[in-house]
Amino acid sequence: MKVFTITEGLENLGALRTGGQGSVYKARRMGPILTAVKLIPTPIYNESEEDRNYRNFLNEVEKLKKVNEEPNPNVVKILSSGITESGSFPFIEMEYIEGPDLEELLKPPHERVFTIKEAVKLADQLACALSHCHKVGVRHGDIKSNNVKFNTSSGNYVLLDFGLAVMSDEQRRSSLRHAGAIEFMAPEQNEGKMLFQTDVYSFGVVLYELLAGQVPFPLNDSGETSRNAVMLQHMETPVPDLLTIRNRNLPAHWSDEKKERELQVPDWLLKVIYKCLEKKPENRFHDGVALHDAVSRQSISGGTNAELQAENSLLKQKVNTLEEGQTLSPNPALKFTEAKREAQKSRRIIFTGLSLIVILLITMITALRSASKKKEEAALLRDSVAQLQKKIHKDSVAFKALAYRYATVRRIQQTISASIKQDSIARANERKRATTATGKPKRRKKFLGLF
Repeated sequence: MKVFTITEGLENLGALRTGGQGSVYKARRMGPILTAVKLIPTPIYNESEEDRNYRNFLNEVEKLKKVNEEPNPNVVKILSSGITESGSFPFIEMEYIEGPDLEELLKPPHERVFTIKEAVKLADQLACALSHCHKVGVRHGDIKSNNVKFNTSSGNYVLLDFGLAVMSDEQRRSSLRHAGAIEFMAPEQNEGKMLFQTDVYSFGVVLYELLAGQVPFPLNDSGETSRNAVMLQHMETPVPDLLTIRNRNLPAHWSDEKKERELQVPDWLLKVIYKCLEKKPENRFHDGVALHDAVSRQSISGGTNAELQAENSLLKQKVNTLEEGQTLSPNPALKFTEAKREAQKSRRIIFTGLSLIVILLITMITALRSASKKKEEAALLRDSVAQLQKKIHKDSVAFKALAYRYATVRRIQQTISASIKQDSIARANERKRATTATGKPKRRKKFLGLF
């Protein structure tokens, strides 16, 4: 039953999802073409530039158009936008993605947690979607598990629902306060802020949920008290240890070997998640571009396009089979792929070991050369010290000889001075005696009248 008419040429096929942030309807355009229509809950009664809501809607839609200027397999295509004929609600029309969302993939008959391999794939593709949006200045603002779908046609994960992106700041604050997915909201969203780092935080919550089997701070009920408690935890409480919760939520029917393997979450992936979940925006990745760079640079998938396509086809088959309630038979191609991956992993380990040995040898050679050089320098220093000691000894001997000669000269001078002094005293004594004997001083004879 049709609830209302969307617009001419766009048939309403019923609601896919409803909520306080708007509803999503399945629609049909021109025969078999199916689309998804997101309705914004704030009606617009005057389609003119004078209406602030209408003006804000047009401005945000113009920004949103940049997302599809360059196609991205991980971002839903925006087809059109407008105002509904009944109700006067603004809407955006997007391509319809056939397949389950992440929320459905975490519920029976699926496992409660993702395997590490599939989580890494999702991390890479969702980070790619955020990078694509942030490059053109579009912030999604509503990253959560039911806004990411697995496309059974392409095997890719696709980011959906840009409803918050086309709302005004005031509409966004009101919508998030009363009906937002509080478990995925960043601390700053409590103040109505929506930054690039806000999307990064929600990305971290999604990855945490896939690996742990639950969000960091679960919502017990939809009451205002519970919502406030969860938001306060996002703002103040440290993030619970992911591996501890993952260990508790691993499927009981998994073998011990598989459980042990699936607990070995790569350290780089844990660091990425915890960095995304920092309380302060400035401590997270700056935007989706930086996030995608970190994920893609450290990703351990290493598969070829053909291998990834085979795995996508297998997952598509599994989803379709589970929907029909059938049992999926083993796939020989998957075993071959896994064996090939194990061989690649062994080669990487051997190469890493050889690289470490080469580095160790180079370090030892460098150390030996350094020791030899130091030994040569010590020998040269010893020779220099020996030469300096010889010179000092030689100079000391010369100085002693010079001092001896100076002392000898001084003694001769002293002897002469003493002799002269004694002679003077003797003459004085002689004159004194002569005077005493005659009563007159004896006069010296003149010599040739000169004296």
